Amino acid sequence: MNVWQLNDGGREQAGYKGLTGDCVARSIAIASGRDYQTVYDELTEATKVYAETHNNRVAKWLREDKAKGKAYTPRDGVYREVYQPYLENLGWKWVPTMFIGQGTKVHLKADELPDGNLIVNVSKHTTAVIDGVIQDTYDPSREGTRAVYGYFKTA
Repeated sequence: MNVWQLNDGGREQAGYKGLTGDCVARSIAIASGRDYQTVYDELTEATKVYAETHNNRVAKWLREDKAKGKAYTPRDGVYREVYQPYLENLGWKWVPTMFIGQGTKVHLKADELPDGNLIVNVSKHTTAVIDGVIQDTYDPSREGTRAVYGYFKTA
């Protein structure tokens, strides 16, 4: 049986309304215990700095989006190139669970993930899992069949 608990990470309390693609900010706020608005603001700044200081495809996409009027905020997602260094600076470590040619070994379910606070990457989504309980605005587990690419945990 999979366990899920509704948790927006403090998004509504920070004054945000409606649905959006801020799963990275929400998951970091939930798993780290940090204030949602603080995480949101720090990810916004990290995205801006990344776009201005890198010369790769992600930075180019960010600059193109900015030129079209899109903000650097995490509202519609955050590239891993931005949030992984951010998390590492906070003391989190990436643990991969999927490798080329090996198929799915870990699914989004309690008995396949370690205890503790985790920030889990699945296809096109990031979610928080605390001691086996998914903390999110919906249940992304696909009844325990969703493959986990890896997760961040405190080092």
